[in-house]
This record gives sequence, structure tokens and C-alpha cells, in this order.
Amino acid sequence: MTHIIFPLAETYVHYLHDHASSFRERHDAYRAGFHWTERHLQCLWFDDRYRPTAFPLPGGETVTVLDPGEWNLEAGPDFLNATLLIQPGMRQLRGDVEIHVHPSDWDAHKHSEDPSYAHVIAHVTWFSGPAPRTLPQGICPLSLAEPILANRSLSLDDIDLKAYPHAVLPATARPCEAALKNAPDRARAVLAAAGHYRLRAKAARIRARLGQTGDRHQIFYEEVMAALGYKRNQAPFRLLARLLPVSSFGPVRDLTFARMLGTARLLPQPESAPDEEGRHTIRTLWDLWWHHSGETLPESVVWRFHNLRPQNSPVRRLAAAACLFSGRSTVRQDLDRLAGESGLRWHALSTDCFESRCRWPFWNKRLAFSSEPDTEREIALLGKSRTAAIITNVVLPFAAAEDALPDGVLNHLPPEDLSAPMRLTARHLFGRDHNPSLYADSGLLQQGLLQIHLDFCLNAKPGCDDCALYAALADHAS
Repeated sequence: MTHIIFPLAETYVHYLHDHASSFRERHDAYRAGFHWTERHLQCLWFDDRYRPTAFPLPGGETVTVLDPGEWNLEAGPDFLNATLLIQPGMRQLRGDVEIHVHPSDWDAHKHSEDPSYAHVIAHVTWFSGPAPRTLPQGICPLSLAEPILANRSLSLDDIDLKAYPHAVLPATARPCEAALKNAPDRARAVLAAAGHYRLRAKAARIRARLGQTGDRHQIFYEEVMAALGYKRNQAPFRLLARLLPVSSFGPVRDLTFARMLGTARLLPQPESAPDEEGRHTIRTLWDLWWHHSGETLPESVVWRFHNLRPQNSPVRRLAAAACLFSGRSTVRQDLDRLAGESGLRWHALSTDCFESRCRWPFWNKRLAFSSEPDTEREIALLGKSRTAAIITNVVLPFAAAEDALPDGVLNHLPPEDLSAPMRLTARHLFGRDHNPSLYADSGLLQQGLLQIHLDFCLNAKPGCDDCALYAALADHAS
């Protein structure tokens, strides 16, 4: 059904596939059991925070990765000049690494016929299974699924795909600028198609998760928690949501908040507050935690505080989470009551579902436990931009996954804060001196910028040589 809900997505598929067969490996449909992309696996391999320390080989040998290699942005294997250690025997292998979802993908992509794959030493896949028919002898088959799934603190959904290496492009005008700079209607159409594609992929991922567990309330809670964690603390928030399932919360907001802070190892000491109200609040939270304490996040889970705006601090975000998921009903149930609403009215009502729940006098007059209360202004616990991001990235894809997307909502997505990837991609597409009003007031077009950044600009060769997007745009213009 998602192809009907997001009708423009197929237009974007043509941009992806018309001119670059390499993209076909990166956009497998989400499905139950595995609903990520090969780029997720590339990030796992590249980042030693995620990559397993060792892999077993058939016959009892073990592979340790000394160097994952250089991320290859050109045609050929995914990583070049990697170094592996085979034990026992302390034997080192140096060469290239190819990454796929299934072992059989090696055969399907006919890599054995391509001389650029002649120096591959490891075939890394998510699933294990029989060796590909055409895989040369001596290439190590390494499977990621078992060690990654055993790591409870890691979810592939939380990997920031935009954070990994990409080519540095020249400061001169990019080819796409010639096709889009002076054609605003066409530019919006391209961004809208990419936005539909991105939201369809999010909906498909959630649909796959619903098919696996069937617990819509827990899945929605985990997705909102990850969105509250934003990119720096997304993984700890999701792990916290699994340690404290939404079904364990009751009607008392302060108790939910105490359990979240205690489990997260983020309860401060009373003396950290500068006023008696703050100290009393912290002592109350400690009392609640002592009476309802349980498992805490492992010490290996690190909270990120550096370069965070105070509004984005984990403690403040957990206060918002306690507001959203405690009480006699949760924000999920509030949203369910909006069935039948559509368009701008649905957006206004769904925004109010979040904003009205997050009115907490203690937090609406201070940024942190350590802050003096501000009696002159109200500080939103969950700002409009983050609320808009949650609605766009969680609420709407969730509704689409359940075939319940309200009519007319895609053309009225509220805008988020413009991120660095959005600005960079817009500059590549429309030039340095373009007017941001082209996309700044549309959450859908901003989603399109992020998708184009991920699919094209992030992997661009220096100079944007052979850019598949530009080639498709040129063809469609002729």
C-alpha cells in the first residue's frame, strides 16, 4: 500500500536507477528479518565502535580486523587495502572487502566477472549461509548478524548514515545547479519525489518491525525515544526504551521520570540545584527511584553532552518522554483519537498532542536541574522544531505503515531546523546564492534534501563526475 500512499516515490526511483547500476545494491526494499541497507553494513564494518572484534571461520580459525580499509567511493569493492589477522598462525591478509546482505548477492552482482574484485580478501554479509557459487577460494566469508544482534546496546536504526566519509567537492558550481537553479517548480518536484521516497522507506521499516513483534505501542515508544535522543544520544535512548518498556509505566509522571533517570544513570545530586524547589524535586526523584529501582544502562553506554544545546540535554528529553508516555493514556492513544482528521487540522491537533502533554511547570521555567528558574518566560520542554521532526519522522511513517495516513498531510509537513546536510545539498543543487524559501517552509522538501544527500551528494566523486542524478535530470529535460 505504501506505493499508493507515497505516489511520487517511484519518480525518485528512476533518478536512482536510470544511470547508475551501483545504486541498485544500496536500495533493497525493507522486509521482515532485515530492514536496513548495505550502507548500514558498510558503517558497521568501518566503525570500530560497532564492528565485532572477531569473526569465526569454517574450520575453527578466527579473523580479527586490524584495519577495515579505505571506504571506496568509486566503482569496485566497498573497502580497499584492508588488513585481517587469521589465527591460529598469526597470518595476515591484505586486500579489499566487499559487503552484501546475503552471501548469494556475490553471484547475483556477477563480481567474479569484474577484474576490480580480483583482490577481495573478505566477503562480509549480514546473513550467513552457503558460500556463493562463484566466490573464489581464499576469500574469507564473514557474517555480521549473530555478533551484532547479541549487542543489546546497538540498533542499526540509530546509525547516522550521514556521518561517514564522503568526497570533498570543489567550491565551483555543481552540475545539478544548471538544471535546477532557475527552475523552481522542477526543483520542488524533484525534492518532493525524494521526500516521498524517504518517507516510504521509513514506513516500510516500521511496517517490518510491526510484522516482527506486533507491539505497536512499544515500537512507537522506541521510535519516539530515538527521535528525542537526536543523533548524539539516539542509541542510549533506544536501549533505555527496551530496558523500560512502555507497558511498565503507570499514571504517575514523576515516577516514570525517576525510573528513566535512574535507569539511565542520570539522576543528579540534590546539591547540584541552586534553589530549594530544585533540590526538593531531585530528592523526591531519588526517593521514587530507591523504591522502584531496577536494571541500569551498562557503563559502556556513553551519554554525549558535548556541543549540545541545553534544550537537547538527555535529562530534559527524558522529562519530555515521561510526559508523553505516562498517565492514564499515552501520546500514542491521543494520536489514535485523531482518526478522521486530515490536512492542516490533523497537523495542528497532532502538534497539540505533544505540546499539551509537555507542559510541566518545573521544566517550563528552567533548562536544567542546575539552572536558576526563569520567571520571565516559558521554556518549551519540547520545541516546535523537534515536535515537527517527530511528527514527520515517526508519527506519519507509523500511520503509513498501518495504512492509516491522514488525507492531505504530506503537503503540509511542518519544517524542521535546517541541518548541515540540508544546507550542503541545497547549495549543490541550487547554487550558493539560492533563496532558501524554496524549501525552508516545507518538511516534505527538507526530507527530499536529506534523501538526495544520502543517495548522491554523500557518495559523490570529486567534481560530481558521472553523477546519476544530474544525468537523469538532463535526460528528463530533453
